[in-house]
Amino acid sequence: MKSDSGQTLSVWMATAELPQSEPLRENTSADVCIVGAGIAGLTTAYLLVRAGRSVVVLEDGEIAGGETCRTTAHLSNALDDRYYELERLHGAVGARIAAASHAAAIDQIEAIVRAENIECSFSRVDGYLFVGSGDTPGTLDKELDAATRAGVMGVKRLARAPLDSFDTGPVLHFPMQGQFHVLQYLAGVAEAIRRAGGKIYCGTHVDRIKGGEAPEVGTSDGHTVRAKALVVATNSPVNDMVEMHTKQAAYRTYVVAAMIPRGTVPAMLLWDTEDPYHYVRLQSASDDDHDLLIVGGEDHKTGQADDAADRYQRLENWTRQRFPQVESFAYRWSGQVLEPVDGLAFLGPNPLDKNVYIATGDSGHGMTHGTIAGILLTDLITGKENPWAAVYDPSRKSLKAFTELARENLNVALQYTDHLTGGDVGSVEEIRAGSGAIVRRGLKKIAAYRDEHGVLHERSAICTHLGCVVQWNSGEKSWDCPCHGSRFATDGHVVNGPATAPLAKVEDS
Repeated sequence: MKSDSGQTLSVWMATAELPQSEPLRENTSADVCIVGAGIAGLTTAYLLVRAGRSVVVLEDGEIAGGETCRTTAHLSNALDDRYYELERLHGAVGARIAAASHAAAIDQIEAIVRAENIECSFSRVDGYLFVGSGDTPGTLDKELDAATRAGVMGVKRLARAPLDSFDTGPVLHFPMQGQFHVLQYLAGVAEAIRRAGGKIYCGTHVDRIKGGEAPEVGTSDGHTVRAKALVVATNSPVNDMVEMHTKQAAYRTYVVAAMIPRGTVPAMLLWDTEDPYHYVRLQSASDDDHDLLIVGGEDHKTGQADDAADRYQRLENWTRQRFPQVESFAYRWSGQVLEPVDGLAFLGPNPLDKNVYIATGDSGHGMTHGTIAGILLTDLITGKENPWAAVYDPSRKSLKAFTELARENLNVALQYTDHLTGGDVGSVEEIRAGSGAIVRRGLKKIAAYRDEHGVLHERSAICTHLGCVVQWNSGEKSWDCPCHGSRFATDGHVVNGPATAPLAKVEDS
């Protein structure tokens, strides 16, 4: 299924309206200015207004309209980087903080749902980790020991998950996980922020962020927001060029949603141990006879593959093999995941930038990491001590993650060799309607897209972040940067940071 923009459409976008808000039209001020109205930004705004702070939220698009609306909305403290790996990287204390903070995030979401009477299908469900192909049950034993040391409540090994359709084999059972309808939830959170006096402005592009003693944010329309503190919650930070982007890598992950007869799969969360792993959950369909089985996986580095159709097909095949009751596939979409080199998000003061805080590095757990951000950043801004601060500190450096850091940054360096290669096609005449390709024209590389009416649209193929050559993403009809995950629409405007400026017009490149 497609959205009007040609992008694949998530279940949430199809089954709920995004809350609307007007753009910022004048200079203003607040105690805190938050850039980004996804789950991290809105949770932080909600908790700050509850703490008595005045808050302004600026959003380039719509509320929750970025990566938040592309989540599968798992709420889990069963972390896919595995507790034995987190223990190696962050020590026993760090692993315990990871477990406690993700559990607290689910509790916080539940508390907000109850306090604000938000109808968003929130429920507590059991989660099950099973062995993927090529792995052995010993992985479960290793993770059980580490999760127990980390204080994960109630985790235990069972012979199989309670499914009739296929035998998972041995599993780890994680009780008291959660799920919800993310857009319905954030619509309620946004309304609560407004009731408490917070301001939310959508359609407002931020192009300047300045920290220091007098922090301020500038918009492309020439307006300024002055505040005592700034929070950048834009999935990938748009306020620095290099510092945070060497510590994490952007990946695309793919999702399909299948129609199944209601009641044939119990409500639960499922994950396997493959790399990349599969993740499964259930959501009620719009009719009384069906549920939606949501299945994700098939990740790859952003801008480094263009085979979405094959990846969706593999997901559908994987799903049908294990759930033969599938009648049809109703939705498919992809999202962007930022993988930190050491498995945990970066939440806290932006390095070397006074009074600026960031939330990034979701690591595939954006809903809980984003909620942790709200709790932690609220404490930091209001002067409260928080025992999680050191573990999530964006300035942290982990020597134990050096190998992963070196591998990811070598991968980035190799992408710059694209400047020396030819184009995807020899001439623009080879580009079919509804498709795009990179064309070399002398010393320049051009991102050329031919729309459904046959009209050709050309922009510079050089990412405005750090100068990599963007690549065509046929699944989302976008230009994706293979270095740090910036994404651009076919007309060149920014879809995802860290870039803040559009792809240059050809005559200006």
